[in-house]
Parts: sequence; structure tokens; C-alpha cells
Amino acid sequence: MKPKLLVAGCLCVMTLTAGATTASAHGLAGKRFFPTTLAVDDPFVSDELSLPLVSHIKEPASGEEPATVRTEISGDFAKRITPNFGLSLGGTLLHLKPDDKSSQTGFDNMEVGIKYQSFKSDLHETLMALALGWEVGGTGQKKVGADSFDTVKPALLFGKGFGDLPDAVWFLKPFAVTGSFGARIPTRQVTRRFTVDEDTGDVDIDKERHPNVFEWGVVFEYSLPYLQSFVKDVGLPKPLSQMILVVELAYENPLDRGKGGKTIGTVNPGVIWAGKYFQIGLEAIVPVNERTGKNVGVRGVLHFFLDDLFPKSLGRPVFGN
Repeated sequence: MKPKLLVAGCLCVMTLTAGATTASAHGLAGKRFFPTTLAVDDPFVSDELSLPLVSHIKEPASGEEPATVRTEISGDFAKRITPNFGLSLGGTLLHLKPDDKSSQTGFDNMEVGIKYQSFKSDLHETLMALALGWEVGGTGQKKVGADSFDTVKPALLFGKGFGDLPDAVWFLKPFAVTGSFGARIPTRQVTRRFTVDEDTGDVDIDKERHPNVFEWGVVFEYSLPYLQSFVKDVGLPKPLSQMILVVELAYENPLDRGKGGKTIGTVNPGVIWAGKYFQIGLEAIVPVNERTGKNVGVRGVLHFFLDDLFPKSLGRPVFGN
């Protein structure tokens, strides 16, 4: 077995271990429930399963690569080791259909993550967390573009609800904002590919540079359950009374190695329906510039709250109350 797969497998076994103590529920700060968002990471640790997370969009041509319809089917499992510290494991199946070329289907690299919830204020509905992600190079398939090298992803996460605003602006209390500020740091600067001209025998070297990337995202939320339960009963019927309106902004800013300033990003308006045991989310994927693309895509998720589904077993942290 490859060393990387062995280490990632050990982390996977750790996430599947359940303890014998209870802990607080997922995504809560005071009366505020922060849902699990689709494009931007969340500022809390929890026992949860996202399966499936599906996205579909046509990406623009880049260099010699043609425009490609990209479909992703992902799964992500998160497990609390302590009430404030958790591990996660994720994988993605890719289907790529380039223009005028045959399609390719295969797995992208495995994703392993750790997260520590460093601050919580129930009074001010505030959360902060530190996260570190690891894309395990070589665990995916080259035919769908999986890198052979590792990528490290540190991030600072936050969440703030506005339920502490004065009653005079009661209509603003259901608002909340979450966000992530981090980096994507590849462990290899350049990948060199050698090709031989069959007619002349000349050897060509193609260099693909891998820049450091500043990644950031912000999510604006308006919680109809919060409005209905804690601000003013406006008589919303189900399922409207369980919906949270969201707009997610997700950006990537390459910093160096010939790609600095070539920002890409998406605006993702959508809605999340949250029940007791699971939530369903659906949003559009709208490119912010021509470099990102011209076509609108779609993203959806089915997300399970394991701490509510299995409160006495899988939904408990391994250690601590």
C-alpha cells in the first residue's frame, strides 16, 4: 500500500470511531442555526454526511484545452474527535466531456481535513474555527486531471448571526454571514511533460506551473426559521418556514508563477431546506468573469445530521462532553 493511502486510511478509521459521551448539536451559536453551505466551508465541527453533493457546469477553454462540461458527484464525511475538534474525509467522482473529444470518468484525489472550533459566543451568535485540508496527491486518476502531488489548504472560518441587533430593526435579525479565508499551497511548483515528435524526433518539454492561491468565500444567509421562531411569527407555512435563503461568493486568486491576478470565482444564489435529520440545498453557479466561464451551472446537496440521527453512537464525539 502507498504511504499516503496508508496515512489517509488511518485517518478514515479514526473518523469512524464512536465514543460514549454527548456534545452540543451541529452549527449552533445561541439561537442561531448555521446550515451546512454548498460552496464555502462551515465554521463549526459536527458529525455529518454530505452524500451526494452534485455540481454541473460547462467550463471555458484554457490554452490548448477545449471547453468542457464538468459534472462532479462528491461525498464528505465529518466526525468529531472532541466537541471542538473534528476530522473529515471526502472524495469526488468526475465526468468530463470536452468539446469534440470523448468523455472521461474517474475519481479525483482524496481530501482529508482537520478542523478546530476556536471560539463561540452564544450571546452574539458568533463562531470561529481553524481548518487544514490535505489533497492527497496520486490517489485520483490522471485521466480526469488528478494531480500527482499533494496540496495543503489552511483556512480561517467564521460565522456571525445578527439576532443581537436592536428590536427596531427586527427584520434584519434573521440575517447571518459566514466565510472562509485561506490558501491552496501545492507541494510542487512545476510539472514537466515530455513529448517526442514522431517525424523529427525532437523532444518538446511542456511546463505546467502550479501557483499558490488565495481562496476566500462569503455566504449571506436569511433564515426564515429564525424569523418565524425568534423574531416575529409572520405565518409562513411549511416548507417555507424551514427554508434559509443563501448567496455564496467563492473566489480563487492565484498569486505567483505566471498566473498572478488571474482571478476566477462564482456567485451562487440558492435555498436550503433544513429538517431535523437532514437538509437539502440547491443553488445556481454563476461565473463572475469570462475567465471563469459564460455558462450558468447548478449545484445540489443532500446532507445528513448524524448527531441527530445517531445521538448515542456515531453522532457523539469520541472524547469529551
